[in-house]
Amino acid sequence: MRVVPHLLLPRVVLNRRFPAPTLKAIESAVGASEKRHRAEIRFAIEVALDVRALWRLHTVRQRALEVFAELGVWSTAERNGVLIYVLLAERHVEIVADHGFTGRVSEAEWRDVCALIEREFAQGRWRDGALHGIEAATALLEREFPANGQNRNEQPDRPVVL
Repeated sequence: MRVVPHLLLPRVVLNRRFPAPTLKAIESAVGASEKRHRAEIRFAIEVALDVRALWRLHTVRQRALEVFAELGVWSTAERNGVLIYVLLAERHVEIVADHGFTGRVSEAEWRDVCALIEREFAQGRWRDGALHGIEAATALLEREFPANGQNRNEQPDRPVVL
C-alpha cells in the first residue's frame, strides 16, 4: 500500500501545496530564524519516491538521512545543521539534526515538531505547517545554540524541492 501514493501523486501537487509565495515565506522564515541562533536550518520537500527508492528504503527516516547527506547539512562549523524533510506522498515529516545536538535535544522534542507540522498538513494548512514547524524548531535551536554576534550563514535558506 505504501507504493500507491508515490506512483499516483502528480508532481503538480507541489505547486498547489507549496506555491512560489509559500516557498518564499519558508525561505524568509529560515533566514529570520537563523538570526536568533547559531544553528542552520534546511527545509526540503519531496513529492514522491521513485520505485527504485521505495524498494531500497524501508522508512522515510532513511530517505531523510540520505537527503541530509546529499545537501551537506552536516557541513557547519559547530555541527549544528538541522534538516526538516517533507515527503508529500506520505504526508510525513522527519527532522535530522547533526551531532552537535546529541544529548541536547531529545528525539521526543524533534518528534513533537514533526507532529505539529503533520497536524497542520493534515488540515490542508501547508504554509502554516511549515512556518509553525520552523518556529518550533527555532525555540530548540535558540535554547542550545543562542546567537552570539558571530552568526554566519553556512547553509542556503531557500527550501529545496527534490
